[in-house]
Formats: sequence, structure tokens, C-alpha cells
Amino acid sequence: MPKVSLCVAFLLLTLTARAASAQIFETVGIRAQGMGGAFVAMADDATATWWNPAGIAKGAFFNALVEYGRQRATPDDQPLGVAIAFPAMGVSYYHLPINQMRAPGSTGSGGDVREDQGVLSVFGLTVDQSLGEHLAVGSTLKLVRAGETHSDLDLGAMARLGVMRLGITVKNLRKPEFETATGPLALERQARAGFALVGHSTGWISDMAFAVDADLVKAAGVAGESRRVAGGVEAWMFRRLLGLRGGVSGNTIERGSAVSAGASLEAVSGKYVKTYVDGQVTRGSEASRRGWSVGLRATF
Repeated sequence: MPKVSLCVAFLLLTLTARAASAQIFETVGIRAQGMGGAFVAMADDATATWWNPAGIAKGAFFNALVEYGRQRATPDDQPLGVAIAFPAMGVSYYHLPINQMRAPGSTGSGGDVREDQGVLSVFGLTVDQSLGEHLAVGSTLKLVRAGETHSDLDLGAMARLGVMRLGITVKNLRKPEFETATGPLALERQARAGFALVGHSTGWISDMAFAVDADLVKAAGVAGESRRVAGGVEAWMFRRLLGLRGGVSGNTIERGSAVSAGASLEAVSGKYVKTYVDGQVTRGSEASRRGWSVGLRATF
């Protein structure tokens, strides 16, 4: 019964989520960005602490990464992420531009959007629980700081059925608001669902994945309101020595689009530990999606 109650509570929170206005999902996560933002059902590295807390339950025994990016929309303040994850727990820190937040009650477009107002710091502690062989749920307890500090919570669930993966995540459940020198800023709820097909082989392509994501609620950022859909592919070749990614995404409200490409190259390989250099670049008609990022990732 406790497991059933937890699942029911998660679904109710998802179905009652209202229009969101906060940092977009694609702000961090090099693999996710390289796939166009189709990652909710794929999240199995340390960025699952951001994308879907349930993902670390089925990931590597140890996964750590650091990443840095540059976005055209925020040239002065750039995203930075540091995360460490184990199958049942993860810790993370994300340093994000604050100008993708908006004043509470505003429309999220035009002059309502804050620009060049510093950064949002997000400290997270993620815990996971497997509910049988196929289902996992997780949560990230966050301390978010933008002038003042508030607590917040993300929830996620992921199901694996053979080659299929289903994921859903809800961010900013407490909808924290911050008082700044230029007025109040808000993080409202966001929700996204994803579906992926993941296959393995013994050929020169060892792993192949196709994923799609869709926002369940509207979000407001520097480019106005958005409800994003995304699709992406990831292929690992030569016994996971090289990974290649590509993806496309679109805003169904403002009619913007973006194209992404990314790669991972094994840099150092030991008996148990593998280290990768990751990178991605995104181009398109939306300023909030144009940019690049690089990072270093280690798995055990």
C-alpha cells in the first residue's frame, strides 16, 4: 500500500501542475542538450538529478561529471553543473542564469522577463527507490538561492519494459519566490514526459537509442511562453569509445525551433573506470537554445 500511495500522489501532483515559468530543462545536461532535450526517459547519468531523479536507480554504480556552457541569451552568466550519482543517491550543484525567471503574475514575454539579474544556485540531494524490477521513483530535495534561499522539491518516475523506457518528471513543486532589488522572481512548476527505445548489439554500434519528450505545461523564459517537444538519437560505437548524438526541438506556442549535435569521446580508460569528454552545440531560431557546452564525465 505505501508504494501504491506514493505512485498515486505523484500522478496527482503531475495532473494538477499549472503553467510554469522558470529555467528551461535544456539549461544543463550535455547528453540531453545534444539530443535536442529528449532525455526524461533516457536520464541515467549524474544529470538525472536535474532531468529525472528516478534515473539514477538504474544507472552506473558511480557517475560524476562537471560541465560548463555558454548561451547566447546570457553572455555574462553561464551555466555550470557539478553532479555525483550512485544507484540510490545523488548530490548536485547547478549555477544558472536567472534571466529565464519572471515576475509572479506576468505573461512571461516582452518586458516582463528579467535580464542580467545574476544567477540562480541550485543545491540538490537526490534519493531513489526501485519498486520492483521495472519501475523506479525518485526525488530531489533542493536549496535554491537567488539573493535569498528557499527549499524546493522535484519528483520523477521511470519505467523500463524491455527496450522501452517511459519517464515523467515534475520540477519546482513548492514554486519558490525570491525578493530581489528589481522585484519578485518566481520558479513555478514544470512537468515533462518522455519515451525512449534503447537497443544493444555486438556490432560496431554497441548501443542505440531514440527518444522523444513533450512538456505537459507551458513555461515562460527569455523568448516568451513555450511548450516544447523534442526528439533525439544517441549512438555508442566501437565498444563505447565514441558516442554521437543529434536532436531537434520545437516550441509549439511561439513557433521556434532548434537543432543540436553532440559527441562523447573516451579519454581515459581503466579496468573499472571510464572517463569521457563530452560536448554539444545547439543552433536555432530561439535565443534561449543557442549555445554550446563541454564537460568531463567519469563512470564506474
